[in-house]
Amino acid sequence: MKLALDELSVFLAVVDSGSLTAAAERLGQPVSTISRLLARLEDKLQTTLLRRTTRRLDLTDEGHDFVKDARAILESVRVAEDRAMERRGQLAGPLRVDAVTPFMLHVLVPLMPGYRTLHPKVELNLSSNEGFIDLLERRVDLAIRIGELKDSTLYSRLLGHSRIRLLASPGYLRRRGVPHTVADLAQHELLGFSEPEILNQWPLLHPDGKPVRITPTLASASGETLRQLALQDMGIVSISDFMSALDVSAGRLVEVLPQLMQEKLKPIHAVYYQHSTVSAKIASMVNYLAEAMRVPETVWPSLTTR
Repeated sequence: MKLALDELSVFLAVVDSGSLTAAAERLGQPVSTISRLLARLEDKLQTTLLRRTTRRLDLTDEGHDFVKDARAILESVRVAEDRAMERRGQLAGPLRVDAVTPFMLHVLVPLMPGYRTLHPKVELNLSSNEGFIDLLERRVDLAIRIGELKDSTLYSRLLGHSRIRLLASPGYLRRRGVPHTVADLAQHELLGFSEPEILNQWPLLHPDGKPVRITPTLASASGETLRQLALQDMGIVSISDFMSALDVSAGRLVEVLPQLMQEKLKPIHAVYYQHSTVSAKIASMVNYLAEAMRVPETVWPSLTTR
């Protein structure tokens, strides 16, 4: 029995996308080809990996067990290809990087021209997901995560920290007045997150020492959406410097209650799946970002690497 890499790729595409049709679109192949390769793989393994019904596909117990092995095989091949390219003095092929939308727009995108100059043959694929994702399931090589890490199955490298501030536009403050105490916030429009709830705990303390957790009057799951709302005079927002520092320096946003703020720095990590050998492409991006963030004044005035 000899398994072919295209059979494994098709199997994982079907698992990840949920249907033969979606897998065919993802891989750019006819549905008939997807079905034939999947059937050939099951025939070689002499087992059923997927149960097919008129509405959905479900993994069998054998299919569940085989998914992990299939991913490991394809990842090992990819790492081997990367190492071979590295020995020839060049990096090439796809590199998939994921980050929340604000970090992607305000930090990664401005840095990508420099990376492309260093590694012109690397095919960058940039995606944005607002929450934590399964890197293997989403076929992501490297993710940038902001906040404390919980997933012990990932390697990580600390890239820097970003400070959290309360901000509002001059137009909003002229119309609604400047708050001077925590209690004054009750009279204002508060821009907060619909999820996760923890992001609505602002770096302030009530007079009794308890942390301030707001109930948003206007909510979104996207920090970039909240930034845009603040720029449109819609209320007070609590967001990171990496996405707002240029607005502050240009006067589009100003600090609110700076004298009452508790220092809150969010760590920024590059995370990637634990391979026995780290892909040279992943290492090249992590090293590039770490070096770039050592001189934050050139891009983000208030991003720190401490």
